[in-house]
Amino acid sequence: MNFQRGKKHEDLEMNLVPLIDVLLVIIIFLVVSSTFARMSELQINLPTAQANTPEQKPLIVDVGIDAKGHYVVAKSAVSEGTVSALGAALRRAAGDGKEPTIIINADANTTHQSVINVMEAARQVGYTHITFATQTAGNH
Repeated sequence: MNFQRGKKHEDLEMNLVPLIDVLLVIIIFLVVSSTFARMSELQINLPTAQANTPEQKPLIVDVGIDAKGHYVVAKSAVSEGTVSALGAALRRAAGDGKEPTIIINADANTTHQSVINVMEAARQVGYTHITFATQTAGNH
Protein backbone atom coordinates (compact mmCIF):
# COMPACT_ATOMS: atom_id res chain seq x y z
CA MET A 1 0.00 0.00 0.00
CA ASN A 2 1.56 3.15 -1.14
CA PHE A 3 -0.36 6.16 0.14
CA GLN A 4 2.11 8.69 -1.30
CA ARG A 5 1.79 8.02 -5.04
CA GLY A 6 2.38 11.48 -6.26
CA LYS A 7 5.37 12.43 -4.07
CA LYS A 8 8.89 11.92 -5.22
CA HIS A 9 11.57 10.67 -2.84
CA GLU A 10 13.99 13.37 -1.86
CA ASP A 11 17.65 12.49 -1.32
CA LEU A 12 18.83 12.89 2.25
CA GLU A 13 21.61 15.38 2.78
CA MET A 14 23.90 15.71 5.75
CA ASN A 15 23.80 19.17 7.33
CA LEU A 16 27.43 20.22 7.97
CA VAL A 17 26.71 23.58 9.63
CA PRO A 18 26.34 22.18 13.22
CA LEU A 19 29.50 20.10 12.72
CA ILE A 20 31.47 23.16 11.65
CA ASP A 21 30.13 25.13 14.63
CA VAL A 22 31.26 22.45 17.07
CA LEU A 23 34.71 22.23 15.47
CA LEU A 24 35.17 26.00 15.69
CA VAL A 25 34.29 25.96 19.40
CA ILE A 26 36.78 23.11 20.00
CA ILE A 27 39.51 25.03 18.17
CA ILE A 28 38.83 28.12 20.30
CA PHE A 29 39.12 26.08 23.51
CA LEU A 30 42.38 24.53 22.35
CA VAL A 31 43.90 27.90 21.50
CA VAL A 32 42.84 29.47 24.80
CA SER A 33 44.08 26.56 26.91
CA SER A 34 47.43 26.40 25.15
CA THR A 35 48.15 30.07 25.85
CA PHE A 36 47.30 29.59 29.55
CA ALA A 37 49.61 26.58 29.73
CA ARG A 38 52.46 28.63 28.36
CA MET A 39 51.82 31.46 30.81
CA SER A 40 51.83 29.15 33.82
CA GLU A 41 55.47 28.15 33.25
CA LEU A 42 57.94 29.89 35.50
CA GLN A 43 61.57 30.59 34.85
CA ILE A 44 63.30 30.00 38.17
CA ASN A 45 66.98 30.52 38.77
CA LEU A 46 67.85 28.88 42.06
CA PRO A 47 70.41 30.57 44.29
CA THR A 48 73.76 28.93 44.72
CA ALA A 49 75.70 28.53 47.91
CA GLN A 50 79.09 27.17 48.73
CA ALA A 51 78.91 25.22 51.92
CA ASN A 52 81.78 23.53 53.60
CA THR A 53 81.50 19.84 54.23
CA PRO A 54 80.49 19.05 57.78
CA GLU A 55 83.49 18.58 60.01
CA GLN A 56 81.88 15.83 62.03
CA LYS A 57 80.26 12.79 60.54
CA PRO A 58 77.16 11.59 62.34
CA LEU A 59 77.80 8.91 64.92
CA ILE A 60 76.64 5.51 63.68
CA VAL A 61 76.12 2.50 65.93
CA ASP A 62 75.73 -0.82 64.11
CA VAL A 63 73.61 -3.46 65.82
CA GLY A 64 73.69 -6.95 64.37
CA ILE A 65 71.10 -9.64 65.12
CA ASP A 66 71.52 -13.18 63.83
CA ALA A 67 68.80 -15.76 63.20
CA LYS A 68 69.23 -17.26 66.70
CA GLY A 69 68.75 -13.90 68.46
CA HIS A 70 72.39 -13.12 69.34
CA TYR A 71 73.24 -9.42 69.45
CA VAL A 72 76.40 -7.58 68.41
CA VAL A 73 76.61 -3.86 69.20
CA ALA A 74 79.48 -1.96 67.55
CA LYS A 75 81.41 -5.21 66.88
CA SER A 76 81.19 -6.39 70.49
CA ALA A 77 78.88 -9.23 71.47
CA VAL A 78 76.17 -8.67 74.06
CA SER A 79 75.93 -11.59 76.47
CA GLU A 80 72.32 -11.00 77.53
CA GLY A 81 69.48 -10.26 75.15
CA THR A 82 67.55 -8.15 77.65
CA VAL A 83 66.48 -4.60 76.91
CA SER A 84 68.53 -3.18 79.79
CA ALA A 85 71.71 -4.97 78.63
CA LEU A 86 71.15 -3.74 75.07
CA GLY A 87 70.59 -0.20 76.35
CA ALA A 88 73.85 -0.27 78.28
CA ALA A 89 75.70 -1.61 75.24
CA LEU A 90 74.19 1.12 73.04
CA ARG A 91 75.20 3.79 75.56
CA ARG A 92 78.79 2.42 75.68
CA ALA A 93 78.99 2.31 71.88
CA ALA A 94 77.71 5.88 71.51
CA GLY A 95 80.07 7.24 74.17
CA ASP A 96 79.76 11.01 74.42
CA GLY A 97 78.16 11.35 71.01
CA LYS A 98 74.81 13.08 70.85
CA GLU A 99 71.94 11.53 68.93
CA PRO A 100 73.67 8.60 67.23
CA THR A 101 72.04 6.78 64.37
CA ILE A 102 71.27 3.17 65.24
CA ILE A 103 71.52 0.87 62.21
CA ILE A 104 69.87 -2.50 62.78
CA ASN A 105 71.32 -5.32 60.66
CA ALA A 106 68.87 -8.13 61.34
CA ASP A 107 68.93 -11.55 59.70
CA ALA A 108 65.88 -12.26 57.56
CA ASN A 109 65.01 -15.23 59.80
CA THR A 110 65.36 -13.47 63.15
CA THR A 111 62.31 -13.01 65.35
CA HIS A 112 60.42 -9.73 65.51
CA GLN A 113 60.94 -9.65 69.25
CA SER A 114 64.72 -9.42 68.80
CA VAL A 115 64.34 -6.32 66.64
CA ILE A 116 61.76 -4.83 69.02
CA ASN A 117 64.19 -5.34 71.93
CA VAL A 118 66.81 -3.21 70.16
CA MET A 119 64.26 -0.52 69.32
CA GLU A 120 62.98 -0.46 72.92
CA ALA A 121 66.54 -0.26 74.30
CA ALA A 122 67.29 2.67 71.98
CA ARG A 123 64.11 4.41 73.09
CA GLN A 124 64.94 3.94 76.77
CA VAL A 125 68.39 5.49 76.44
CA GLY A 126 66.98 8.37 74.36
CA TYR A 127 68.22 7.51 70.86
CA THR A 128 65.49 8.25 68.34
CA HIS A 129 67.32 7.89 65.02
CA ILE A 130 66.86 4.24 64.07
CA THR A 131 67.17 2.72 60.61
CA PHE A 132 67.31 -0.75 59.12
CA ALA A 133 69.96 -2.11 56.77
CA THR A 134 68.72 -4.07 53.77
CA GLN A 135 70.23 -5.61 50.70
CA THR A 136 68.98 -5.75 47.17
CA ALA A 137 67.76 -9.03 45.75
CA GLY A 138 70.87 -9.44 43.59
CA ASN A 139 73.37 -9.22 46.48
CA HIS A 140 72.82 -12.64 48.05
